[in-house]
Amino acid sequence: MRALPDAQRTIAELKELRSFTADENGAQRVAFTRKWVETRAWLRRKLDALPVEIHTDAAGNLWATLHGESDKELIIGGHMDSVPNGGWLDGCLNVLAGLEILRRIHSQYADKPPVTVRLVDWADEEGARFGKSLFGSSACSGNLDLNEARGLVDRDGIHLPEALREVGIDFERVKESGQELKHAAAYLELHIEQGPVLLDLDLPLGAVLGTFGVERHAITFHGQAAHSGSTPMNRRKDAFLAAAKMSPEIYRIAERSHGGVCTIGSCTTKPGIVTSVVEECRITLDQRHLDGPALAKMFQEAKSASETFAREGNVQVSWERLWQIDPRPFHDELIAMCDEAIRETCGKSHRLPSGPLHDAAEVARAGVPAVMMFVQSLHGISHNKIEDTREEHLELCVRAFDKLAEMTMRWIKAKG
Repeated sequence: MRALPDAQRTIAELKELRSFTADENGAQRVAFTRKWVETRAWLRRKLDALPVEIHTDAAGNLWATLHGESDKELIIGGHMDSVPNGGWLDGCLNVLAGLEILRRIHSQYADKPPVTVRLVDWADEEGARFGKSLFGSSACSGNLDLNEARGLVDRDGIHLPEALREVGIDFERVKESGQELKHAAAYLELHIEQGPVLLDLDLPLGAVLGTFGVERHAITFHGQAAHSGSTPMNRRKDAFLAAAKMSPEIYRIAERSHGGVCTIGSCTTKPGIVTSVVEECRITLDQRHLDGPALAKMFQEAKSASETFAREGNVQVSWERLWQIDPRPFHDELIAMCDEAIRETCGKSHRLPSGPLHDAAEVARAGVPAVMMFVQSLHGISHNKIEDTREEHLELCVRAFDKLAEMTMRWIKAKG
């Protein structure tokens, strides 16, 4: 008979963590800060009660390894860091549910599971301090741009390599963490949804198809400054007018894409005074889709629209790519097993993509079969102190995630 995880213990530990890492504004576990170091120490004390090998890799990722009959590894991942004033579940739910699964496997298999099982707490998933998300997992996958990361600076003028040195990490060696994946056979991650899809469907859990690809650009319209009182409307070269037409158009582009999203997140103007026609207007555009060709089409449609609006307004337009990542579809067999584990636990499942990025995307990028499970977010809100999930749903997600882990161990073993 299979042992069961103690989901109530996971909930109690989440509340314990909140008690010393949050204030009235929310969670304060920003990576590479003193509170993050305290959080790591707390987690290590929990892990010390298990017969696991614990170490921190070259990128600052914390690993706990329960050796099994096979060297092939099931990796369960998450992150203990948060954004400033963040929610009590984002990231840490993954790790603490994984901790409980380690306990269950240890109890059931008397320290010798069929495959090696590892829990990883990725360093700086959020990128809250330096603006670089997925730091630890992208270093591990080999995709971290060292030249870009070397120049990152926080609001106090501290460079990333300096902050890493303060917590014992040598920036120049972070990609050595890639050796951690040499025996990886599957990767699982549990996360709160952070959006309203499961909430609107009134479902507790969902199987994640993959993470969206992202095209992120700055679009600048170049017009001509002119006096707001003396310049007739038909003689103006108004950069803001052309930029403003993009807002309804990106909603139409997203609607045509069948599953994509587009967001204009910022808008700045020059000279930026009330008595002048806008000479320059810079907007930022974020486009996401799970399908690569669909994402490429969204980008081309937005670019074409900007050129049309610029021509209509007798202004110029230029584009600057800020960031790009390809879609990361998850492993079909693991998605099916995740779906099955959810249905066995709560009767009904739903498959959905992830708009936000997660460490699982970097692990998949490294060629490791991966999947994620989502649990419903109340209000559809995350990165906010009001982030929450019903306790009964937290219990269900721990149980379903544990089922998925057991199924995945058997899957790895069967593949030989």
